[in-house]
Amino acid sequence: MKAKKIVALLLTAAMTLSLVACGGSNTATSETAAETEADTDSDDETEADADTAEADADTEDEEDLLADIIPEETVTLDVFDQLANYSGEQIGWFGQIMLEKFNVKLNIIPDPDGVYETRMESGNLGDIVIWGNDSDEYLQAVEKDMLYDWNEDDLLDEYGSYIKENMPFALEKNTNLSGGVTYGYGFDVAVDANDTQDAMYTWDLRWDLYKELGYPEIKTLDDMVNVLAQMKEICPTDDNGKTTYGVSLFNDWDGDMVMFVKSTASAYYGYDEFGFGLYDPETQTYHPCLEENGPYLTALKFYNTLYQKGLLDPDSQTQKYDGMMEDYQNGTAFLNIFNFLGSALYNTEAHAADGKAMYPVPPTEARPIIYGQNVYGGNRIWSIGAKTEYPELCMAILNWLSTPEGRMTLEYGPKDVCWYYGEDGKTYFTDLGRAAKLDGKTEMTDGYSGTFEDGNFKMNNTTWALDTKNTDSNGETYNYRKWASFTEEPGSDIEADWRDVTGCKTPDERLKQSDYIVAPGTTYSGGVKSDELQVVWNQVATCIKDNSWKAIYASSDDEFDSIVADMIAQANEYGYDQCVEFQENEAKLRAAAEDAVK
Repeated sequence: MKAKKIVALLLTAAMTLSLVACGGSNTATSETAAETEADTDSDDETEADADTAEADADTEDEEDLLADIIPEETVTLDVFDQLANYSGEQIGWFGQIMLEKFNVKLNIIPDPDGVYETRMESGNLGDIVIWGNDSDEYLQAVEKDMLYDWNEDDLLDEYGSYIKENMPFALEKNTNLSGGVTYGYGFDVAVDANDTQDAMYTWDLRWDLYKELGYPEIKTLDDMVNVLAQMKEICPTDDNGKTTYGVSLFNDWDGDMVMFVKSTASAYYGYDEFGFGLYDPETQTYHPCLEENGPYLTALKFYNTLYQKGLLDPDSQTQKYDGMMEDYQNGTAFLNIFNFLGSALYNTEAHAADGKAMYPVPPTEARPIIYGQNVYGGNRIWSIGAKTEYPELCMAILNWLSTPEGRMTLEYGPKDVCWYYGEDGKTYFTDLGRAAKLDGKTEMTDGYSGTFEDGNFKMNNTTWALDTKNTDSNGETYNYRKWASFTEEPGSDIEADWRDVTGCKTPDERLKQSDYIVAPGTTYSGGVKSDELQVVWNQVATCIKDNSWKAIYASSDDEFDSIVADMIAQANEYGYDQCVEFQENEAKLRAAAEDAVK
């Protein structure tokens, strides 16, 4: 690092001398405008050369630092990841990049029931640790010294310099949250807070079938059920001859509630998941999930209605993420409220060539939630385990993932193989990159093995927000759906039809035609529950999830009502009211944090 400072000082001195020389020349009264322009150009060139030289010096310093810590023999790093849908070694193209760049293999360890407790008892969480949220379990790990202090031995300064320089507010949030010590930072960091993220709850619907039906009006959830029923009539089987359904679900991501149920409430009412319930950021009101005729129970009834009409894949409760993913890839289901589980899986070039696609068709009465950009980052934390033997290596990996190149790579594949920057500074896909992003089963080339899907980034977390500015590009974001090169012309006839009907170029434009609700980014983090409350909380969560799935599969309205009544009674016996009281107080804290950024 000393060499870097010396180079910077020498460059500063050289610049000062050149500017003094130019200044002396400018005292001549006979100087012409042309001479002034020439001097200005000279100054600019000198500054540009200095910037380039300093950047080159920085790169050389970073390479020297990496050379000191990259192991001679391949090392396997354990990644304990509460967000992972995958277990085992990171394979494919991303695994190869980790080998080439850091000589490491990544062993992904997900967090099914009991794994967190077991690893805490062992005293070793892993080398890299990724948290599903920044409250109870994360704070327990902080309290028990299970995480590595990023300022110890100048770890952040030396090996996380990009993070330190470019994500100061996210680091500050973590430091304050963690009692004055920096252990990491949250996901989806934004460069600035003056915009919103791309809409996530897009109500992706089979547009080709919708077109065939004559673009019927969809105002409410009931209207959506009717349209899905009509779609099943005209398309009874999928690509492989399997029976089709309106929706296909899975339970891998259920938390305190059934994920698809609470997310449908977010997509329809604009309320954010918040403990046992949902929070309206517009009115700063908390809606407990068992509220009569409330958002959660209304969304629950929506899925039961689909089941009663034969429009819900009966495997939804038992299949896992991979089973659901195959359903949407094959056109087994027609609707998904999430863009990354709907159009992202179905809209392949092969389907487009057949005139098929999924595009947003939100009910007109829906007020989907859209999240504000957050310079403080979200609640899914990147951290390093206290017992790692390779803290510098772990930090260097996180630092690279936090650079524009690292963020682009984890999203789209290797640079210059899948994507590149044009002479105009804009972002472009290669032919391989476009095909791979639109169809994960695309075979990789250029020395990378397997399909794009095989090598997908298995950590399932992000550094920079997808819709924040990519500072390496010419004013574009990391979101390919908004790149000029991708949106300039429709990619297919079916996309052209969607554009003509909606008047939009991107799904985000379509969602922002809705009366959406914005949840602003803040420094709010969930409070810590007492040990006694945590026991109650876990019992209530199990009660709500188990009975919600039972209610989804109710064969009649009467049976549905009976199951819901039993769920409410059981939850109350477990202490549901204590959980609601805790969360109502959290709502006040969240409201205060929102008011602070207005």
